[in-house]
Amino acid sequence: QTRGRYKSKLHGAMDYFVGLTVEQKCELAERELAEMKDEIQRLKEDSEQTLQNLEAVIEEADVWWTDVKKAISDFEKDIISTISSKKGSVIASEKLLRYMEEKNHQRDLLREKLCLKNYLLKGYKKKLQQQLRQKEQMGETLCEVRLQQLQVRNAQYQEKIDEKNQELLQLKLTSGKTVQVLNFYKRKLQDTMKMSTTLMKDISQRKELLGKIEREAALVEEQRAEAESVNWQLRKHLSDYRVPPVLSYVQKKMAVTDLKNSLKAWERKVAVAKMSLQSYCRAWNQVKMSGN
Repeated sequence: QTRGRYKSKLHGAMDYFVGLTVEQKCELAERELAEMKDEIQRLKEDSEQTLQNLEAVIEEADVWWTDVKKAISDFEKDIISTISSKKGSVIASEKLLRYMEEKNHQRDLLREKLCLKNYLLKGYKKKLQQQLRQKEQMGETLCEVRLQQLQVRNAQYQEKIDEKNQELLQLKLTSGKTVQVLNFYKRKLQDTMKMSTTLMKDISQRKELLGKIEREAALVEEQRAEAESVNWQLRKHLSDYRVPPVLSYVQKKMAVTDLKNSLKAWERKVAVAKMSLQSYCRAWNQVKMSGN
């Protein structure tokens, strides 16, 4: 558009070259040269500003990528390495909760910072619009290139505001997901703590049962030692015991039988003697009575 505008000016000036003097032609060329230099200077300033903006964006992206790599490294170092060990499940859960809470807090701070920056940019935009309206009211006219610069900057700021709003929306969505994950892990941690309490009670009961079994085992061991001692004594008696010969046993048995028969004979004799004594006693009593 600028080249077209200058080309139209040059074509319009060529129409009057025929009726102009040399001084007028030289003045017109110098004016066109000055305007061209101003235009080149403004384009150079705009290019430098654009280059600075791009460098700032690249620097911001590098800082963001550095933070992301650091966060990934810290997460793998603090959480993944702890979760990989069997004994660190509860500690890993606590670390994960603290890590999520810290990241959530950092996102909240970043969101507040972006909101403040967005608010300041909107205020700056409003200030520029107010200055523009004031200049228009005062009757000042801006050149077309300056107005285009302001429009371009306004569009750039609007794009930045839209980008920051998108980042803010993305951070809000991420924060919501983080809160959901945090609540999930909180519930999981509560269930784990309940299970841990139940397991601790079960372990204490099993320890008591184990102590009781150990005491019973000690008592059984004492009883076993006593039984072994008695068994050893019985075995000793059994080894010392000697069985008499069979013939002696038969003779003893026959002697016992003879003794039993003799005992029965003597018992009969005693009974007969008692009966004789009773008859003698009755006869003696009769004699005594007859003598009286």
